[in-house]
Order: sequence, then structure tokens, then C-alpha cells
Amino acid sequence: MRPAVVEYVAARTLEEVLAALADGETAVLAGGQSLILELTAQEAAPRRVVDINEVAGLDMLTESGGFVRVGPLIRHREFESDMIGGALGELMRCVVRHIGHPPIRARGTMLGSLANANPAAEWPALAVAVGAQLELIGPRGCRTIAAGEFFTGPFTTVRRPDELLLEARLPVLVTGTGIGYAEDRRTTVYPQAAAMAAVTVTGGVVSAASIGLVNAGPCPVRGRAAERALTGTDFSDAAISAAAEAAAEADATTADRRAFQTLTRRALTRARDRCQGASSIGAR
Repeated sequence: MRPAVVEYVAARTLEEVLAALADGETAVLAGGQSLILELTAQEAAPRRVVDINEVAGLDMLTESGGFVRVGPLIRHREFESDMIGGALGELMRCVVRHIGHPPIRARGTMLGSLANANPAAEWPALAVAVGAQLELIGPRGCRTIAAGEFFTGPFTTVRRPDELLLEARLPVLVTGTGIGYAEDRRTTVYPQAAAMAAVTVTGGVVSAASIGLVNAGPCPVRGRAAERALTGTDFSDAAISAAAEAAAEADATTADRRAFQTLTRRALTRARDRCQGASSIGAR
């Protein structure tokens, strides 16, 4: 199939990007891993494409004020290094190794994945699980949306057609937090199902838990019922099993509930193994 014919704009400034987006019929090209496929299959029909790869300042990746700030030109592969420290960096390294394959990680971007809003993608679930904030910029100025409110359905978000997803701000996880990730992958691109967890233990008791589920519904799912089941427990095998069972009650429309129960149990067990002071907790 021949690709759709579109106008191409190579922007050099943020102002040029916003000018191109003003008509609401323009797609943004950063990594292009999803966009090019959609154009080739004629699943997307924008009037033009604006390439943002030469816009200065969009390749921001910094840690400040308790947040990791990510710009729209940061490729997946940047998260394979130890540039981001602590438990958040460790969780992101666990997740990114499962994204596509090396060529995709070399070109694709985190913010592109968030904007694309594929319910089977890993980054949207991570953003929702850790409570990320997403900043959009458009003709009416900037606005900040909680990741949990950004996604509205498969491949749909609250981003307006004339807005650019400018930044993701991910809260740094508390020192000593244990993280875990587990997925069921049957293709080279997206998992059938996945679960991620970040758990903090204080005095032998779970004081905080964040659980994200991939491909559990039309939007990324935060396993709040599982978090509630785990918080305040001794992080024993029984507590993990109860939390995993609660996670399986998520609206699993694209994978079976048993998969989420199994994957959540694995993610939580791995998080427990990584918890600081793990000798005071464990299988009981």
C-alpha cells in the first residue's frame, strides 16, 4: 500500500511547531515509530506532518525538585542507562528493556508513546502508576494534566489537535522502594499483558504501593484495589497473593484476568526482593 501524501514541515523552533499545529490537521513527528506505520497503512490522514527533531530544548532529561523531567525528543534507549538514579530509574530500566527491539528504542520516544496512547504500551501504564504530570502547550498557553486523567480510550487522550505534549514529570520514588516488572510477551512489539510495582516498606510494613497494569483495558490501569490490599501488610506471600487477586479484578478487556493475577504476583515478589531492609520481611 502506498503511503498517504502529506505536507512535510521541518520546524526549527517551538513557535514553528505550534504554528503548524494551529489548523488541527497536523501530526507531530519525533521518533515516528507509530506515525510512519499509520501513514503507510493510511490509518492516519493528517494534512501535514511537523518534524520536531531540530527544535532546541526538546531533548530535556533532568532531575530537579523531586521530579524526573522528560522532553519530547528523549528516546526510549536513554532510560537503559543509569542516568536516572534510585528506584524510579531502576523501574524505568526494567520496563524499557521490554519495549519493542533495539531499532525501536533508538528512535521511538517516551512522550510519543504517551501521546499515541496504545493501551498495550508500557510507558502510559508507568506514568499512571507513579502519578506523573503531563504538560501540554498550545495557542491558549500551557496546561498540566495528571497522567491518570490524560488517557481517555484506545489511542485517544485529552490532548487537543493544536497542542504539543511538551513534558512529562515523574515523581522520584522514595529511597528504599522496591520495584518489579513482569509481562507476557508473544510478539516482538507489545505485551499481551504486563504488571509493574513500586513498593515502600517501613518498619516491616508496606507503607506505600503503586501498581500499574498494561493492556488491562482501554486505558492504562492503576491497580488501586491491589494497592489497598497490600498497604499495611507485612508483604508476605499471603499479602502478595491477596493483592494479585485484587489486581485481577481490573477491567481486563484485552487479556484474561488470570494473566494479571500471575503477573502482579511476579512483579510484587520481585519488588519485595529489591526492598531495602528486605531481611525484615518476606515469605511467611
